[in-house]
Amino acid sequence: MTKFKLMGNNSLLSLQKTGFLCSRKISATCVLRSYDWAIFQANAGNCVIGGFHSKIEKDVLHFLLKGTQPLVIVLARGFYSRWQPEIKTRLDKGNLLIVSPFDDSVQVVTPQTCFIRNKLIIEMADKIVIGHACTNGQVSKLLDGLDKPVENLDYNN
Repeated sequence: MTKFKLMGNNSLLSLQKTGFLCSRKISATCVLRSYDWAIFQANAGNCVIGGFHSKIEKDVLHFLLKGTQPLVIVLARGFYSRWQPEIKTRLDKGNLLIVSPFDDSVQVVTPQTCFIRNKLIIEMADKIVIGHACTNGQVSKLLDGLDKPVENLDYNN
């Protein structure tokens, strides 16, 4: 298991976690399916873990933050010195955990740090949901040979 730093409610690590990953390029249909999935997870109280870095992942995070379910965010950089108000509120309520496999001196997100982050999400999650994975893309490569349940919201892929 990769070493990492934690901020927030460490007990969330013991929960069943569904990882959410999505390639940057995604069809409108998959965007809507991802939104519906996120709203369902928030309403059902399911713990979701993700990086929430790409546009669609940020949108999914927006919907998840509206709920009260446990949430784990994995960064592709070190911790921020200040957090957005909705993140700070969740930290204060105790239903958020932020994870970083990087030292705080790592402040730039790169394809390499994203790969490390996504790999950690897959390691920590009990099952994976994919909004969309581009053929031969980073997400597809990480899923190749994975021995965990994977649900693909892109039914055409």
